[in-house]
Amino acid sequence: MTKIDEVRDVLDKAVSEAGVPGILAEIREHDQTWSEVRERSAEDRFRIGSVTKTFTATVVLQLAAENRLDLDDPVGKWLPGLVARGDEIPVRRLLNHTSGLFNYTQDQPALSTRETYTPHQLAEIAMAHPADFAPGAGWGYSNTNYVLAGMVAERVTGRDLADEITDRVTRPLGLTATRLPRAGDETLGEPHSVHYTKLFSPDPDAEIHDASALEPSPYWAAGGMVSSAGDLLRFFEALLGGRLLPPEQQSAMFTTTPTRDWLDSASYGLGVSSLTLSDGTEVWGMGGALFGSWTYVYGSRDGTHLMAANINADWATGAWDDPGAVLTALLEAGFR
Repeated sequence: MTKIDEVRDVLDKAVSEAGVPGILAEIREHDQTWSEVRERSAEDRFRIGSVTKTFTATVVLQLAAENRLDLDDPVGKWLPGLVARGDEIPVRRLLNHTSGLFNYTQDQPALSTRETYTPHQLAEIAMAHPADFAPGAGWGYSNTNYVLAGMVAERVTGRDLADEITDRVTRPLGLTATRLPRAGDETLGEPHSVHYTKLFSPDPDAEIHDASALEPSPYWAAGGMVSSAGDLLRFFEALLGGRLLPPEQQSAMFTTTPTRDWLDSASYGLGVSSLTLSDGTEVWGMGGALFGSWTYVYGSRDGTHLMAANINADWATGAWDDPGAVLTALLEAGFR
């Protein structure tokens, strides 16, 4: 069985056995690209969840390269009075999730009181909770870190993060499907498939909802972006290939910290993660999950072999008990 056949087999089983409504994958090897879809369009736009963090980190690292901030600057320098122990948390600890700050998305009641949220309001939700650990004393995935990183970027530049991402990344790379929606913009753009959600319920019989229209402001710099498989491949090809960051910042981005209670085979850099596949292959990129959408984008360290994949749901059943397991199986097939 060829690599393409193995990828197709995973896609078929995702729909027929794991029960996902639709799935797409796009693979690039050097100058060759091919797409496979099931119940989807290859040009679909979808919410990329935490893959947004890689864009946010890229902007912050570009600002560091321009000497407009230092990764060792305390967060309190740029956001005075907002962050508990902000003078002890350097910007770098936001980007590699070693700040210890509470993850505001774990307080769902607080995220149900408004129609839209400002980044400051999201930070306040986090600051209402004690830290999970002292700065630098552990590793803990926290969306709060990236809301604060986005706020730092805006304070440094005096501009909206959405505009910085557009001017620094999406426009230069020609990423026409990629954007950070502003508060109140619930649209995906066309074309798109329905985003189906069970609200991450473990109940296999949970009610299914249409999450295609979703207010992006509660996720913002941590998970609010929309993109397509083709755009994500172009972005990560440029990033892994060293075309977006100078060597010093590239090295900083890909210097990893062991993760705790996240993925056994993973380590985390600054807005990127590495996964070690079952055959020992190491791939670099990011994954993201949001209501009705689950995305993986990973590639070889030099960016010459990449895969972007998305499931338009937040559940899977059977042997693959969640979409992450399906997408990991796709990576295993696509990087053989």
